[in-house]
Amino acid sequence: MTVARPAESVNAVIKAYDIRGVVGEQLDADFVRDTGSAFARLMRAEGARRIVIGHDMRASSPELVDAFAAGVVAQGLDVVRIGLASTDQLYFASGTLDCPGAMFTASHNPARYNGIKLCRARALPVGQDTGLATIAEELVTGVPGYDGAPGTTTETDLLGDYAVFLRDLVELDGIRPLTVAVDAGNGMGGHTVPAVLGALSQVTIVPLYFELDGSFPNHEANPLDPANLVDLQKLVRDSGADIGLAFDGDADRCFVVDEQGDPVSPSAITALVAERELAEEPGATIIHNLITSRSVPELVTELGGTPVRSRVGHSFIKQLMADTGAVFGGEHSAHYYFRDFWGADSGMLAALHVLSALGEDKRPVSELMAAYTGYAASGEINSTVADAAGRTGAVLDAFAGRAVAVDRLDGVTVQLPDDAWFNLRASNTEPLLRLNVEARCPEEVDALVTEILRIVRA
Repeated sequence: MTVARPAESVNAVIKAYDIRGVVGEQLDADFVRDTGSAFARLMRAEGARRIVIGHDMRASSPELVDAFAAGVVAQGLDVVRIGLASTDQLYFASGTLDCPGAMFTASHNPARYNGIKLCRARALPVGQDTGLATIAEELVTGVPGYDGAPGTTTETDLLGDYAVFLRDLVELDGIRPLTVAVDAGNGMGGHTVPAVLGALSQVTIVPLYFELDGSFPNHEANPLDPANLVDLQKLVRDSGADIGLAFDGDADRCFVVDEQGDPVSPSAITALVAERELAEEPGATIIHNLITSRSVPELVTELGGTPVRSRVGHSFIKQLMADTGAVFGGEHSAHYYFRDFWGADSGMLAALHVLSALGEDKRPVSELMAAYTGYAASGEINSTVADAAGRTGAVLDAFAGRAVAVDRLDGVTVQLPDDAWFNLRASNTEPLLRLNVEARCPEEVDALVTEILRIVRA
């Protein structure tokens, strides 16, 4: 039996979708070893016999992986270590090896953070309701020991297999030559992009910040923040590249900028990939979260597909992918999910689809993507609030006379006249309210944002 821990300290680290905290303060080797034991117990009870582990480039990752692996083998399960990996490379390993997985990363968080993304065999998600709460409970009460023989540890390199697998999913033969500027943000894109895109004779890579460095010396590895796209935008313009790609720290998300250096909405990328998938499988189901542009379900419906709306968050979308047999799913945060990738998300696979579409078309990215952009949007705007429920109620009161409809699938989504809408939802982990607004024109978006934030931040 491991040592019991205060519930407050455990719950501060085990989030809704993963495990994440400050190394040395909230996460240390002892905590991670016990987490490995608890996860192994959970997976052993479900019939698993081995767990695959990968990690990002953070300085703390190797020590934490050693600790987690020790906890797993102490519970009698074998460990397969794949070393440096992107998160979607870990999902590939879980899928091809048909075993649960653990990816050590804190994604786009600063260097002092690290964490663990867990999945079942074939990349099925592990969230609060599907295992993380059980793990947290055992860390609080103490993880029972195991009387049987310990497991073994082996190492394998799956990067090449991962690259071939992704390229085989997308038709790239015959595309025109493309110059592609890529900002890896000193994250795992510097590991996977050369392996995947470097083998394409039609693609010339213009690299930026490919050196693996978990201190992130150039900028945060979070392309969702426009400030972190500035260097890529300049590189695209200066190099004359056809397109720019930016990956986050663990390279499971991919953002696109056009040939002019302007960001392309992830909703537009979702629509483009959805159209390609529906061309291959007419009538298929496409998942979109409730923050993506309404242009996505409109296009899917127009093309004869079935759009299904989801809450924000990978565990919800992955579950819907499995429940509905959806061929593809997209989020406003640039997570893209593929049935052919075990329903998991892969920014690299989305990037291949975009390059294929661009390479089959003579138009530049800006013109190609114009067809998928029918609305103006605010992007996600965060406000720190002490009373999220009270502020949300105040906003609903203010719009009571104008709301066409209100739903509470995730926070509150208010439909307004003339195709405008906004969503206001509370963060699961911080005292924040997140606002997203969409309307027919930028002026209407700006007016709604100003009005709503005046109430939220009062």
